Amino acid sequence: MALLTAFAVGFTPTVAPTPARAQTLPPGMPVIRDAEIEQLLRDYTQPILRAAGLGQQKIQVIIINDRSFNAFVMDGRHIFINAGALIDAKVPNEVIGVLAHETGHMAGGHLSRLRQQLANAQMASIVAMILGIGAAAAARGGGNPAAAILGPQETIRRSLLSYQRAQEEQADRGGVKFLAATGQSAKGMSDTFRRLSDQILFASQNADPYMQSHPMPAERVAALEILARNSPNWDKKDPPELQLRHDMMRAKLTGFLDRADTVARRYPPSDVSLPARYARAISTYRHADLRGALAQIDGLIQAQPNNPYFYELKGQALLEGGKPAEAIAPLHRAIQLAPYPALIQVLLAQALNGANTGKSADEAVTLLRTALAQEPESVEGYSQLALAYGRKGDLAQADLASALAAFMRGDHPTARQLAARAKTRFPVGSPGWVKADDILTVKSAGPGH
Repeated sequence: MALLTAFAVGFTPTVAPTPARAQTLPPGMPVIRDAEIEQLLRDYTQPILRAAGLGQQKIQVIIINDRSFNAFVMDGRHIFINAGALIDAKVPNEVIGVLAHETGHMAGGHLSRLRQQLANAQMASIVAMILGIGAAAAARGGGNPAAAILGPQETIRRSLLSYQRAQEEQADRGGVKFLAATGQSAKGMSDTFRRLSDQILFASQNADPYMQSHPMPAERVAALEILARNSPNWDKKDPPELQLRHDMMRAKLTGFLDRADTVARRYPPSDVSLPARYARAISTYRHADLRGALAQIDGLIQAQPNNPYFYELKGQALLEGGKPAEAIAPLHRAIQLAPYPALIQVLLAQALNGANTGKSADEAVTLLRTALAQEPESVEGYSQLALAYGRKGDLAQADLASALAAFMRGDHPTARQLAARAKTRFPVGSPGWVKADDILTVKSAGPGH
């Protein structure tokens, strides 16, 4: 549940065939993992976080597989943004504006303050109820006993909602401030609010403004637009190279998330732009023939021979097409070119495990150890590590990796069962034995890696 949310109107990921979730995220949250998109979001977010004094916090942007336009924060470590927001935003500045607003919540300490307000409201509600019961007892001879109880509770609820509206306004101001500090326009942020305001205007026409957790759309849009227009970079446009990366992200999400006919309508053959070709290549490999998809992907590589994510796509298409040995070479090339290759390293390890030739298990273990140092909560990473160790005949490490994969999935009974077996295979007191013992003793927090 979103505690602080900027907007609420209302892909198969490249590493695993089903959305994976980190152990630290709420169970069942449908998370999309993709090296290319996550790198773009890092590039969008890092200047904003530095301007907010949060550059050293290692805050991660998490993509939710949901087509509605929404973004929110739930803790001090993650900004969540829906795939629908990324697809609907036509320019980078719109997404950057959303991320700036959510950073405003983090920089303002709104989460901890809201928790305190909720605690205060709970205490005030209890006191109000006790006083209301007393007033009701005194009023038994006449009057309205229910009003004596419900009246104070309604006042407390309105006060809490008012506090949340104030936080949203503060996050707007903080977002505009961070955009100005990084030399970026606040126009995208303002345009996004206006578009969403138009969508929900009818629904809010008869709403009580004091019962809303966010400012009423017209008020919020007007106040934000004044702030944005007064910022120094209102007319500044996104660089063309950033716009292209943004368009490629939208095309990639569409290719993975949408049906083939939807992709064909949005990116018809007459559109020969690189994003359109990207979306069609992804859709072809997912819904049609592998040979045709590979021809399209090779065309993309020819157009941008140093784009790591085209090689990644080729490797994934080959791997999922039952050709793991052929997937190895393009994935090696992708890792050489990618700035943050951990997710691609897991994919290459999967191809090596699938090929199962020569020393492929040794290479897979090395790759996975490197990847898991960057992605210590990767279920797929630990699953592939277990398979690689099994191929090597190292049953102790295979059991331990399987236990960690189960733990990261949230399947604690299986994790404990596998960890108990792993302990019997390791020398007492060895690092593997200690790690297995951690899994057996820990209940909610993840074991140290």
